[in-house]
Amino acid sequence: MTVSNPLDPAALDAALENVHRAGVPGLFAEVRDGDEVWRGAAGVADLATGRPVTAGMRHRVGSITKTFTAAAVLRQVECGHIGLDAPIGRYLPQLVPGARGDAITVRMLINHTSGLAEYLPYAYPSLKAFPDLANTDPRSLDDLRFTRFDPVELIAMGVAAPPTGAPGATPGVYSNTNYLLLSALLEKVTGTTAERCITRTVIDHAGLQDTELPTDPHVQGPHSRMYEAWFGMIDPPRDYSVYDMSWVGPAASLISTVADLNRFYALLFAGEIVSPSSLAEMRRTVRVISQEGKTIDYGLGLHPMEAAPGQGVFWGHGGSAWGAGALSLISPDGGRQLSVAVNLQRWNALDASGRPQPHPVDAALAAFYRVALYG
Repeated sequence: MTVSNPLDPAALDAALENVHRAGVPGLFAEVRDGDEVWRGAAGVADLATGRPVTAGMRHRVGSITKTFTAAAVLRQVECGHIGLDAPIGRYLPQLVPGARGDAITVRMLINHTSGLAEYLPYAYPSLKAFPDLANTDPRSLDDLRFTRFDPVELIAMGVAAPPTGAPGATPGVYSNTNYLLLSALLEKVTGTTAERCITRTVIDHAGLQDTELPTDPHVQGPHSRMYEAWFGMIDPPRDYSVYDMSWVGPAASLISTVADLNRFYALLFAGEIVSPSSLAEMRRTVRVISQEGKTIDYGLGLHPMEAAPGQGVFWGHGGSAWGAGALSLISPDGGRQLSVAVNLQRWNALDASGRPQPHPVDAALAAFYRVALYG
């Protein structure tokens, strides 16, 4: 797919501003079309002071981290240190013991078909009923803000929970337990922490100057406050920009910029992060049930998305942390890219059955994506 329409800066500015007017305090984005680049920002980084957001701010990008972690694993596959279709029990028998360890492969962890459940509702007691959202409340977000979690304990919660399916069965179910296991796998085969491995083999390799896996609760450098609404249960939305991200680690803790995200995905799709054959594996998809309960196509840390039906598929990943959201997409030929960051999350109210209701922000974001990706 090649996008033929050139960038329209005025339309992009207006569409971004419309998202702010619809209810997001602040957002910023970079759109690339070949050598042409547009950057924009709308709204505020701090509701109390009115400090504006800028397009160069650093931001928590949530599960976009998974593409980085998957790429680090595939680089180890290319070196012969990991077998993509080898059982995880070969490497980490103490974490996934017995028959499950023999049945679950590395590939199943990366594409969420392992059948391992999400550990989050076990780590965050007030989210115990997740995804039955109507019966959750956000108390754990505050209670555990500075808790230092042990990833081995988080993995154990997911492994001990009732399986979501048989290993390899589809649709798989999206689970952060899978990516904490991949992090433990990287540590096992490289002899260093997963964070150092991903930094050395992916972040530094790509020349990303403003991207890191954090080691403390703070975002260093210029950044926005990050406002969490938890489906209207936190009103007004509360700032969670200072937060210990060990609850999710290399599954979703990355800090980056929209420019760095676009650079990373451009290099990935140019075959400069992993080999072309590894990239082809990343783009082999299976059916997976997302955290929003939607059935999507998911590859190895990548998934295809349409911003408008029938107008062409883009590849990339979205992400959410407490108060911070991001999305990064690239056309298959690498010619058109979008990375966007927002400083409000879970703005939708819930209906009586606990389903998120449509919000003007949803429509405004969808309109911005269409302008950015298709012109």
